[in-house]
Amino acid sequence: MEGNNQTSVTEFILLGFSNFSRTQLTLFVAFVSAYAAALVGNISIITLIRLYPTLHTPMYFFLVNLSLLDVCCVNTIVPQLLRNLMDEKNTISFQGYLTQAYFFVIFLAAELLLLAVMAFDRYIAICHPLRYTVIMNWKVCSYLVLGTWVLGILLANVHVLSLLRLSFCGPSAIKHFFCELPPLLQLSCTDTTFNQYLMLATDLFLGFGCFLLTLVSYVYIVSSILKIRSAEGKKKAFSTCSSHVMVVTLFYSSVIYTYVRPPSMYLDMDKIVAVLYTVITPVLNPIIYSLRNNEVKEAFKKFVSLHRD
Repeated sequence: MEGNNQTSVTEFILLGFSNFSRTQLTLFVAFVSAYAAALVGNISIITLIRLYPTLHTPMYFFLVNLSLLDVCCVNTIVPQLLRNLMDEKNTISFQGYLTQAYFFVIFLAAELLLLAVMAFDRYIAICHPLRYTVIMNWKVCSYLVLGTWVLGILLANVHVLSLLRLSFCGPSAIKHFFCELPPLLQLSCTDTTFNQYLMLATDLFLGFGCFLLTLVSYVYIVSSILKIRSAEGKKKAFSTCSSHVMVVTLFYSSVIYTYVRPPSMYLDMDKIVAVLYTVITPVLNPIIYSLRNNEVKEAFKKFVSLHRD
């Protein structure tokens, strides 16, 4: 095929977990279970928050959007993974690869940005409680969430369009279970310097940038909490942040490990780490927010009690 925006390779082979050939069925069952748990957990969170007016606050508005992003992420990644586990061919077209990569970048970028927004929300709630409703009004919250989606879409467009200038002459085997950008760059037979710098700049902005904003927010939060005199007040303040801290730690650590380095350093074992932010995190997020949040637990108890009657 001719032209800078075309490729001689029309499809790629996703090797996935083929090196675990004896445990394909076990992996299939495990990923199906995780997929179902992620969908049920996140959809339950969204449903509970929509049903109960006591949860109609900015914090839970952001949580709804986080759960929505997790649902979108697993639906983008896991069905293809399950098909590949049961299919010996494991091929995907170049257009299909770009499509999955495009949507994954949107959801990954939006989630990183949203977690930073959620940290800012907790900072305002704890450090400026009297001005909270004025600062975090519904218009501001809506713009913040819209901004995460818009930035995610813009970044996805930039990265995918930059891939169209590359040529792929073979090999076509990718040591991964879904369509991620770093392993694709390794297969290009043209210069990928621009793509690597673009990816590194984006990852520094999203990974370290969002992490830094989150860290600064929590420095102020911890400082304010330590000034609270009553032990009960400190406990209540910490409880509103603990769930978010756990989610941020798990998600940021795995994403930064994977992306903030050159694609040439991408290793076969990195797909194990990728399972954390594509499958495990969407499963754990609703569990963490449910078990460590009294308001969500109370809403869930009311929901169960209502449907028992």
